[in-house]
Amino acid sequence: MIKKLLIANRGEIACRIIRTAKRLGIETVAVYSEADRDALHVYMADEAVAIGPAAAAQSYLVMDKIISAAKETGADAIHPGYGFLSENAAFAKALKKAGIIFVGPNPKAIEAMGDKIESKKLAADAKVSTVPGHLGVIKTPQEAVRIAGDIGYPVMIKASAGGGGKGMRIAYSSDEVAEGFASSQSEAKSSFGDDRVFIEKFIEEPRHIEIQVLGDKHGNVIHLGERECSIQRRNQKVLEEAPSPFLDAMTREAMGAEAVALSKAVNYDSAGTVEFIVDKDKNFYFLEMNTRLQVEHPVTELVTGLDLVEQMLNVASGKALSIKQKDVTLTGSAIESRIYAEDPARNFLPSTGRLVRFRPPKLSTENGITTRLDTGVEEGGEISVYYDPMIAKLVTYAPTRIEAIDEMGRALDAFTIDGFRHNIPFLAVLMRNERWRDGDISTKFIAEEFPDGFSPPVPEGRVRDVLATVAATIDHLSNNRRRMITQQMYGEPVCFSEVRLVELGGGDMVRVQVEGRDFPMTATLGGEGTDEPERTVTLDSNWWFGEPVFEGTVDGELVAVQVRSILNGVHLTYHGVEVPIRVFTEREANYLAVMPVKEKPDMSKFLLCPMPGLIVSLAVEEGQDVSAGETLCVIE
Repeated sequence: MIKKLLIANRGEIACRIIRTAKRLGIETVAVYSEADRDALHVYMADEAVAIGPAAAAQSYLVMDKIISAAKETGADAIHPGYGFLSENAAFAKALKKAGIIFVGPNPKAIEAMGDKIESKKLAADAKVSTVPGHLGVIKTPQEAVRIAGDIGYPVMIKASAGGGGKGMRIAYSSDEVAEGFASSQSEAKSSFGDDRVFIEKFIEEPRHIEIQVLGDKHGNVIHLGERECSIQRRNQKVLEEAPSPFLDAMTREAMGAEAVALSKAVNYDSAGTVEFIVDKDKNFYFLEMNTRLQVEHPVTELVTGLDLVEQMLNVASGKALSIKQKDVTLTGSAIESRIYAEDPARNFLPSTGRLVRFRPPKLSTENGITTRLDTGVEEGGEISVYYDPMIAKLVTYAPTRIEAIDEMGRALDAFTIDGFRHNIPFLAVLMRNERWRDGDISTKFIAEEFPDGFSPPVPEGRVRDVLATVAATIDHLSNNRRRMITQQMYGEPVCFSEVRLVELGGGDMVRVQVEGRDFPMTATLGGEGTDEPERTVTLDSNWWFGEPVFEGTVDGELVAVQVRSILNGVHLTYHGVEVPIRVFTEREANYLAVMPVKEKPDMSKFLLCPMPGLIVSLAVEEGQDVSAGETLCVIE
């Protein structure tokens, strides 16, 4: 068995691998760049080795530095995680030459599946269903137009060495093919150093469904069911789940059999993923094979009960698989949300910085429901501009898909992150989307549901009542606490008004009256002097001042509302709704109506950078006249 493991990666996947290695009694070694000197994975590992500057090209991607760190610490194996060197056949070969175990597949399998054109040829030879297309290298736009016409529109132009949506274009006409061919070639060259592209039929209303495979060095290969990864934005996965709500047992078995056949064709001997595009009639076509651990592997772990990192370590140590295909069962349903440092309301622009507050929801397994968090950060840490902006992966498991979705919704509501913008409000809205809940999805889901981009929802209906009630209750608790201040001056007793007017933004006022000194409390909304019908809400909680999340029940239903103090009120977040709420007495509300409105300063003569980044070039000089629309600088 492996004695000491070096993890050639960073962030949440490095921490994830370290946890399993420690459980198995394997010593661990972390590597880190200058930007990651204080990262969580560095502290979790038994040893840590610095490998260079912040840029990945000078640290995590330098094979010699990784191998040197392994030799220096006496590590007998290296796990590459995902990304960086995980699918680099040259790295696997270099480790073999150095006498170090590579926790991944053999180099030939990596090479065979790493080239999209060659992998499709191999798949066709292994009788795996492939998308109709032209697998030869295309050299000119004219040739691309002719081939696309033969295949039939729409078509997908793809970089042969691509991944992560880079070098990929959809074309519906000959003009779009010519334009897309040139831009795909250019992006492929700059991203992968390889400008080869190919063309295949674009499947409309497609689902992205992948099969998890597991092989050993004794010729055994099994599959662990599928993951549905259709919720994507710009070809990047946002939500994943297992099993798929779309597949039936027959289709699952057929896809699994083809994934295993392809894996055996390349003597696959580790954990890997065979990705398929599935059309609305359940016809499926091979897309590509990822010869590594996937970001979304936790959902498979939760529905199968297997630890995939443990399986990889066992296989790398030469052990045969301890389970056979007949032993694999899929139980319950698991959902994974990728939490990114980005601003959904500003077209998902990056939003990096210091984690001023990082308070995950309660992580546990109770009554058949599991809430799990895979992360590589902690409060006070930093999300830098140098690496992928994923902060964490939140995963929930339950006996049914709807229960898992509901648990994810509650967990997202209770997940507090401060310091920069993130996509939790967007994910929280997705959890309440009826199409998603019904399983009526495709890779176009986000584009169809949010055609104009994501706009934060406004308080309405039950959400509005919950927000108004929580805000008024917090104000009521504050008044009660002030009554108990010791050594107050004697005289006329302070009389607090029982009625509050709660402003939820945009002039939306709700009349609320809260009764009681301790939980549970009763709040009456609307009624006297308003256009709203009177309604009564019962609220119960253990919340007290300073806690970032107000958890409890409203009319018996569990709620989690994030609380941040502001002047004369609170900033609340619930179900993806973020709103600064101010609470007034009726007299204060009357004064508010005549208060002057503070105008925002005119910033039209200033260039405000829309995101953190690196200035690549300046196109102007100090004192130069510029006009609207003129390029000032380029930022990456």
